Amino acid sequence: MTTQIHSGVRVHFSGHETFPLRQMWLKKAFDRACGGETIPKAAFSDADAIAAFGVGKNMVASIKHWALACGLMIEAGQNEFKLSKLASEILRDGGLDPYAENPATAWLVHWQLAGKCIRSTTWYWLFNHVTVPTFTRQELEKPLAQYAQKIDSKHRLSTSTLSRDLETCLRSYAPRVTGSSPEDFAEPLLGELGLLQEVHKGQHSFRRGPKSSLHDGIFAYALVDFWDRQANGQSSLAFETIAYAEGSPGRVFKLDEESIAQRLIGLSDFTGGKIAWTDSAGLRQVHRKPLSKEDYKELIRRAYD
Repeated sequence: MTTQIHSGVRVHFSGHETFPLRQMWLKKAFDRACGGETIPKAAFSDADAIAAFGVGKNMVASIKHWALACGLMIEAGQNEFKLSKLASEILRDGGLDPYAENPATAWLVHWQLAGKCIRSTTWYWLFNHVTVPTFTRQELEKPLAQYAQKIDSKHRLSTSTLSRDLETCLRSYAPRVTGSSPEDFAEPLLGELGLLQEVHKGQHSFRRGPKSSLHDGIFAYALVDFWDRQANGQSSLAFETIAYAEGSPGRVFKLDEESIAQRLIGLSDFTGGKIAWTDSAGLRQVHRKPLSKEDYKELIRRAYD
């Protein structure tokens, strides 16, 4: 179910077939590439797809959804998807993390889903708009529906669709404590990040504070990615924007102020002065010099050292 949002981002509440993203699924999708640059759309629908992916039909559809939602591939004409260069650098054989074992990959995936909102409206909404201390899936259904209605007042959204999307989102970060099938015990890729916890059965809360597994390279990459979309062309950005603005690293990674400040202070050394923190007369800002595509790539590469 997809509608158009004002910013050009497409609002999306389905496609995953209720399966949270698993560790090897992006690699499975990547390995269907032809010549390392494109993936035929037929790879997800032809008679050999189930055997090639080694999962059931619904899971093949889910793998396709997650590969698109995480930015691994994008539409490239009627018959194929184009692989992103970043995905190739990470997932190719001999790449930075071909089997998605490094926490940096999970943090990047989380940023794609909750920070950039590509086919992942619920993920974006949850991490940017939910501020209550604890919540249940049922308590989130109405405000999510209102958010969707505000974006597109003409489109009627099914309550069951939103409920399933919320359930899948929550299970992506906080898997069920008990389950009736092996599927309930399959560890999702994002479960290791510790962003959500189930405090009581069905009741969740965010884990705010420092994130020891979040590498400064991923934080810096997210910062400049957010900066390019939030304040493109500006050489400085206020601390409050980085910490609290919608789609900011502070919100998406659930960092506290002290953790954000410590990371920003350290970015000058980390980036060779290309990103620098200043605190003058109570005005806390981050300044940046022009960054090349190679600089962006280097931020990611250093997260895998």
